[in-house]
Amino acid sequence: MTVYPLVIRLGPLELTGYGLMMMVAFLMAGWAIQLELRRRHLDEEFAADIVIAGVVGGLIGAKIWYVLLTRDWDALLRRGGFVWYGGFLGATAAILLNGWRRRVPLRFTVEICAAPLALGYALGRIGCFLVNDDYGIPSSLPWAMQFPKGLPPTTVQNLTAMGVKFPAAADPLQVVAVHPTQIYETTLMFLAFWWMWRHRDHRHATGWMLGCYLMFAGLERFLVEFLRAKDDRLSFLAPFSLAQATSVALVIVGAVVLKMWWKPEATMVSLPTLAPKPQG
Repeated sequence: MTVYPLVIRLGPLELTGYGLMMMVAFLMAGWAIQLELRRRHLDEEFAADIVIAGVVGGLIGAKIWYVLLTRDWDALLRRGGFVWYGGFLGATAAILLNGWRRRVPLRFTVEICAAPLALGYALGRIGCFLVNDDYGIPSSLPWAMQFPKGLPPTTVQNLTAMGVKFPAAADPLQVVAVHPTQIYETTLMFLAFWWMWRHRDHRHATGWMLGCYLMFAGLERFLVEFLRAKDDRLSFLAPFSLAQATSVALVIVGAVVLKMWWKPEATMVSLPTLAPKPQG
């Protein structure tokens, strides 16, 4: 199967599939947070605050992480060049800072954001697929896909630069079918969201759901990385990548959070600043 990037042109404006799905991801995550606030009879406007903070912090964090990782300082002024883990850290910092501004306990903020974050990530990976980025290693499976105009195209030459081995006689310009790892990640994180959304009435302490997200996200990324076409394998941890090392750290932190907040809390988290505003 051959797949080309999705680009929508509206006069001088150009909307990529990635940009479109990022917008959808933030909106759907915000909607899920709003539904949870409504279920708890709390101020639903807090969801909009979280989304705005997440967008700003996520874009800044993803860009800074990419620049520090690649030392490509010119990328600061380019549209492309983002790293998910940097976006995650940047968005987390901005969301928690916003919660502090509104005097909302940290544990409550991470509790209501955990499942929607999995939803947003799943939708965001569809954007990566639509822009033909973050694909996997060569594959002969029936659903393997060629990205002749990917970022970069899935040619023998480009994949070789990412560490994939080909026969010496292989044509450098040949387009190769690869694992659509973006779709794998979307599927796994949709399943994670489904499970977390169904269990948001858990009897554990507030904040426990964050541990679930960190465990799911870390395990998912660690496993998918084995199929990703990457050029950042760590020589001292071969054959693991930088993303896998970060994923292990996420799983460890997630396990600590699950243990720390496993028992039901003796007193409910106080949320006076999220009381619904009077109507009329």
